[in-house]
Amino acid sequence: MLHSETERKVYEEILLQLHDIVQQNNLRPGDKLPSERDLSETLNAGRSSVREALRALELLGLIETRRGEGTFLKHYRHNRLIDILGMFVLRDVKTKKDLVEMRKILEIDAVRLACKRATSKHFEEMERILAQAEERIAEGKVPTEEDYQFHRVICRSSRNSVLHRIWAPLVEYSESVRNESLSREGRARTAVDEHRGIMEAIRSGDEQSAVEKMLSHLENSKL
Repeated sequence: MLHSETERKVYEEILLQLHDIVQQNNLRPGDKLPSERDLSETLNAGRSSVREALRALELLGLIETRRGEGTFLKHYRHNRLIDILGMFVLRDVKTKKDLVEMRKILEIDAVRLACKRATSKHFEEMERILAQAEERIAEGKVPTEEDYQFHRVICRSSRNSVLHRIWAPLVEYSESVRNESLSREGRARTAVDEHRGIMEAIRSGDEQSAVEKMLSHLENSKL
């Protein structure tokens, strides 16, 4: 466990340098990372610091260690390590609150733009995702992925690529939080109904209603 400010800075620097190694060597999911000893020498860092950084990446699902084989890069939704290397700052409560606030800002702006720019293709995708969510609920499962995909379509329908690129890592870090929220009794069903209401407001171009419904949904989701 890292405690001092100096140790944290070393740890953060190692994470960033690991990202550079992945980029420079054009590593892809399934590719093997250098050994802990090699990384320690390449990064000019202590083995314990390298081990801590690798453990953090493994907890994030970015790498996996196979006994007797080594450490391998795992698939990530966008295959871009830098998008979620900021995860380590989420230990700070103030930072968490700021990120939640920023997500709400982006979601509301996305809804406003979607009311003007969403196409039939976007609505077809929303309908498909809602149907999948209904199926998962009927199977007794939590539609965490469908929840993410629905909000992602709204961001995409804003047709603002920068907004979407900023939004994605803010939401993806909180998968466990979203899963916990949706696991509350009756919440998954209510969330799907709220999604449907948001979709219909966007489809009708009713910006005020869409914004109000999205705000209510985010509050109910305890994000």
